[in-house]
Amino acid sequence: MHVLLIGPPASGKGTQGRLIAARFAVTYLSSGEILRKEVAAGTALGQEVAADLAAGDLVPDDLMLEVLRAPLEAALTSGGYVLDGFPRNVAQALELAAYAAQLGGAPEAAVWFDVEDAELLRRTRIRALAEGRVDDVDAVARHRIDVYAAATAPLIDYYRAQHLLIRIDAAKPVDEVTAVVLAALEPFVTMPN
Repeated sequence: MHVLLIGPPASGKGTQGRLIAARFAVTYLSSGEILRKEVAAGTALGQEVAADLAAGDLVPDDLMLEVLRAPLEAALTSGGYVLDGFPRNVAQALELAAYAAQLGGAPEAAVWFDVEDAELLRRTRIRALAEGRVDDVDAVARHRIDVYAAATAPLIDYYRAQHLLIRIDAAKPVDEVTAVVLAALEPFVTMPN
């Protein structure tokens, strides 16, 4: 299974991505988690992207693919991936498609978590309190949603044109979203012989 998760911040990609990966025994890869770990560890890459993350801006395309190469290769050797937070724009989608195809793991589906802005802001406030994420404070969260609308939302039409898009009403309760997502992805499961 080779699945991408697309949606604005706090749309439920992380929650659902972990559940999808567990259900179908594939690797869950979160670009945001990988980057936050680099920042926390104080690596050279972490220092390079810290300001972008804190401001709610996108990390440059070349750095994103660099940081995901090794995890993506590892995921493909262990059965597949659920990739959360990458690609973030059409240029990254083209790069990912070419790179993943070389490895035999081109995306098979792009799950779009559709949620209204007011609900996203409510969720980010809760997450900011619960997890202490600096990228979830109101001003930064609003900026992240605006960046998503400008840079990432065009992926919806891109993947729709490729017949890979699966739209999910992600404003519903977690269990309802999970049931719909798992049912939608069932056809993409390759069972071992």
